[in-house]
Amino acid sequence: MSTFTAKDFKKGQPRWCPGCGDHSFLAALHKAMAEIGVPPYQTAVISGIGCSSRLPHYMNTYGMNTIHGRAAAIATGCKVVNPDLTVWQVSGDGDGLAIGGNHFIHANRRNVNLKMILLNNRIYGLTKGQYSPTSPRGFVSKSSPYGTVEDPFRPAELCFGARGHFFARAVATDLQGTVDILKAAYNHKGAAVCEIMQNCVIFNNGAHEAIYTNEGRKKNAIYLRDGEPMVFGENNEYGLMQEGFGIKVVKIGENGVTIDDILVHDSHCEDNTLHLKLAMMEGPDFPVALGVIRDVDAPTYDDAVNAQIAEIKAKKPYHNFAELLETNDIWEVK
Repeated sequence: MSTFTAKDFKKGQPRWCPGCGDHSFLAALHKAMAEIGVPPYQTAVISGIGCSSRLPHYMNTYGMNTIHGRAAAIATGCKVVNPDLTVWQVSGDGDGLAIGGNHFIHANRRNVNLKMILLNNRIYGLTKGQYSPTSPRGFVSKSSPYGTVEDPFRPAELCFGARGHFFARAVATDLQGTVDILKAAYNHKGAAVCEIMQNCVIFNNGAHEAIYTNEGRKKNAIYLRDGEPMVFGENNEYGLMQEGFGIKVVKIGENGVTIDDILVHDSHCEDNTLHLKLAMMEGPDFPVALGVIRDVDAPTYDDAVNAQIAEIKAKKPYHNFAELLETNDIWEVK
């Protein structure tokens, strides 16, 4: 049982626009850390540049507000040389997937034991409203006044394509849903990506309007829970069934469909085929998947690096610089 409270992790006065999803996420992170119970002095929060990347300033932990797109690289170094430290990396969709996209995919590929938070409002906020790598095709912004002519990254698809072993999603306004996936990310050993769908009230208001309220999530989202049928709707009247190599939405009780026909969630399945299909669902024909979508164990980069260092050191005849000098011919000049 943790002896910490959310207050133990709070620091400073957040400087975000009123209504920004960052406020909601910060409250969820404070609550999750208190329930996880790792002391602040054993925790580090590393960010890049952007509105969301101000977050380390409001954490009573070790923290570093680094440079644009390099949060994953610096967080990796932090974790490798401090294996007992719990490292949380916080990036926005621009910071994390544009200039930081290369680091994002390689942190997943290497399976570095980081808790990687991607705050996705589908816009550049700090630099005042340019379209980001997750902005939809046709999106009108300051840098695309006639609409974008490109398709966006889908964070889950990018994570899975980089052989990611953990992916979860929550909505910033859903406190408990966000806390739940943050705790699951902490308990996963390896790169754990949490996509947080959030709103930018100034430059992209309503980006996730369909699922931003409790009522909206009841209609347009599905909460995935291990071992439970994939049902959704205001009265759980709808479910997901397999159809060939894909999935389809059905209404339970119609056309002979029963609860036994509904797919049961298994985030621990090695094969990520269904995980990817679930993560890629979006309206109007499908609900948005929330919760832990994939959670599979695999060797971690930081453990492997430190084990290799220990193995090599044990075979060496020297263990420090003075011993190294003495392994060669030496002489004294008087």
